[in-house]
Amino acid sequence: MLFQELKHDIYRKISKLKWKLSCRKDEIVDFDVYSIYLGHHKVTYCGVEAIRCPFDYLIYQMIISEIKPDLVIEIGTNKGGGALYIADLMNNLGHGAVHTIDIIDAHDPLIDKHPRITTFLNGWQQYDLYEAKNASKVLVIEDSSHHYDNTMAVLQKFAEVVTPGSYLIVEDGIVNELGMTKKYDGGPLRAINEFLRNHPEFIVDKNWSNLFGHNATFNVKGYLYKQQ
Repeated sequence: MLFQELKHDIYRKISKLKWKLSCRKDEIVDFDVYSIYLGHHKVTYCGVEAIRCPFDYLIYQMIISEIKPDLVIEIGTNKGGGALYIADLMNNLGHGAVHTIDIIDAHDPLIDKHPRITTFLNGWQQYDLYEAKNASKVLVIEDSSHHYDNTMAVLQKFAEVVTPGSYLIVEDGIVNELGMTKKYDGGPLRAINEFLRNHPEFIVDKNWSNLFGHNATFNVKGYLYKQQ
C-alpha cells in the first residue's frame, strides 16, 4: 500500500512539473499559506466582514450540522460576519443560539437584528457562564487576541461549559507558521499544548484539521473534541 502511494505521489509530481513547463503563465496555480492569510482578511458573509480561512468556514458548517449545538459561544465578534454565518446555520437546523463576546462595539447592525444572536460587550472575563445553563449542547469558539496568555485564560474558563461530544475550537494557531510566534508569545498553539496536558478529556480531532491536507487549516491543533 505504501509503495503504491509513493508511486502515485511521484507520478503526480512529474505530471505537475510537465504541466508547469508547458502551460501558459495565466494558467499556473500559485498560492500558499500567506496568500490565503491575505485573502482571508477580505472574506465576508452577507456583506459583513468575517475574516476566516475558507477551509475552516466549510469545516464549521460540517461540525455544526453534525453536533447540532443548542448554544455557540463565540469569543471575538469583530464585525460579526462569523456570528451571522453561524446563526444562519442554526436557522437551517431550526434551533440554537449564538452568544458573541467582544470588548468593543464594532459589529454590523445586521447582527443586532438576528433573533438567534445575543452580543456581550464587556469582554469574555465578564461573561457569566450561567448564561449557558439551559443549553444541553454547547460549542465554544476562541477567536480573541491569539496571544498565549489570553488564549490560555479563555481555555481555562470555558472548558467546563463545553459539553461532552462537542468542541472547543481555538482559532489561528496558524500565526506560528506565518512567522508571528514572538508577537503572540507562542500564540494559540503554545496554549493548546499546555491545556491538553492538564485536560485529558479533550483531544485534537484530526479529522477536521487534516480534512484538506496535514494541518490545512488556520486552526492548527485547534479542533478540540470533548470526549464522552
